[in-house]
Amino acid sequence: MVSADFQSWAAARQSRIEATLQNLLPAPGIAPQRLHAAMRYAVLGGGKRVRPLLAFASGELSGADSERVTLAGAAVELIHAYSLVHDDLPCMDDDVLRRGKPTCHVEYGEATALLVGDALQSLAFQVLGEYRLASDPNDQLHMVKLLASASGSRGMAGGQAIDLDSIGRRLSVPELELMHIHKTGALIRASALLGARCGDELGQTELDALDTFAKLIGLAYQVVDDVLDADAPTATLGKTAGKDADRNKPTYVSALGLAESKSFAQQLREDALKALDPFEDRALRLRQIADFIVLREF
Repeated sequence: MVSADFQSWAAARQSRIEATLQNLLPAPGIAPQRLHAAMRYAVLGGGKRVRPLLAFASGELSGADSERVTLAGAAVELIHAYSLVHDDLPCMDDDVLRRGKPTCHVEYGEATALLVGDALQSLAFQVLGEYRLASDPNDQLHMVKLLASASGSRGMAGGQAIDLDSIGRRLSVPELELMHIHKTGALIRASALLGARCGDELGQTELDALDTFAKLIGLAYQVVDDVLDADAPTATLGKTAGKDADRNKPTYVSALGLAESKSFAQQLREDALKALDPFEDRALRLRQIADFIVLREF
């Protein structure tokens, strides 16, 4: 059970991220109007904002300024939103529902949806370059590199490529882990590290502990997604339920079964929480996010 205290903390930061995204995205009346309206459609008014929440929680480890973390979290959320728009395209996962409403290409057409993804990715890096997010310019340059690496062929895009190549095949658990460390985990790890780097410098031992936590909770996030896709209704998910099985995509449920997948998610959560031991009370919000990720509609 996620505490009321965490729900209040998260809601305040979700509202802050939403307002910041509202301001960062071009207004729909600015040319090209259709593209800008579609960008706002894809980003605003939906989603749990887990990645920005991770940035905020990690920022508490380093005493980070909340304005800086908000912008870093918004940049990550723009990358995440672009990835969802592209993942839903007919040439990818071919889905028609996202966050309880028609996907971007259904609402605006495939060509516009493709441009939405391109523009959101560019805007994310504009944000990282336009605002001062770290005291040391070299640290901010490292933040740009971190998000770029997490988004590219060695991260999220590479994971999606592996996913597409794996349709119709039965993957082992280590093969699934490799895919999702890239597809889902890379951006989650980047969220945590970006938030921490907005504040005072952490020691390498602490950075390694944070990275281990983020890697484990990123995998747990995907395991829970696979469980929910197999076990929850479309109304709960806000996207088409059972899509993975219909497309014969390899998942943790297809590899392990439903019950063992649930147990695996719990084990990943326990290991992730253990990784936070060096931070003691400073990691309260990260611990609560771990619960939020693994216990959602489980």
